[in-house]
Amino acid sequence: MSAVLPAAPAHPFAAELRGATLRLARRLRLEKADDELSDGQTSVLAYLERRGAQSPAALSAFEHVSPPSMNRTLNALQEAGYVDRTPSSDDRRMVSVSLTDAGRAVVQETRRRRDAWLEQRLDELSADERHALTEAATIIRKLLEA
Repeated sequence: MSAVLPAAPAHPFAAELRGATLRLARRLRLEKADDELSDGQTSVLAYLERRGAQSPAALSAFEHVSPPSMNRTLNALQEAGYVDRTPSSDDRRMVSVSLTDAGRAVVQETRRRRDAWLEQRLDELSADERHALTEAATIIRKLLEA
């Protein structure tokens, strides 16, 4: 009886790319304006900043969490002063969640810190390395859009 060996990967660098992008994303997530915020809470704030006011159901779908879980997230964000919930004038059961000025400031400061951290690291690279990363960023975006 012979053992079946796994086929050689078609793209042996895939595991290296996956690991590197996960580590980079994890490191960037450490740079935030409010260390008390979870990654999920930070993500909700950024989504609201990009998309504008949303329903809790839309936020649950975006984050791939249950409505009760999103409700806990929104409660914490509201208590911190980062979001407001406004009942719909058409249907009092419906609520719209929007950023407060403080929430918008947290998103913008978090983005600024993350950009500053990355720019500092990019300054340590050669011009050729920065050019290669510019091309890689375009290709990674293409992978995500496929």
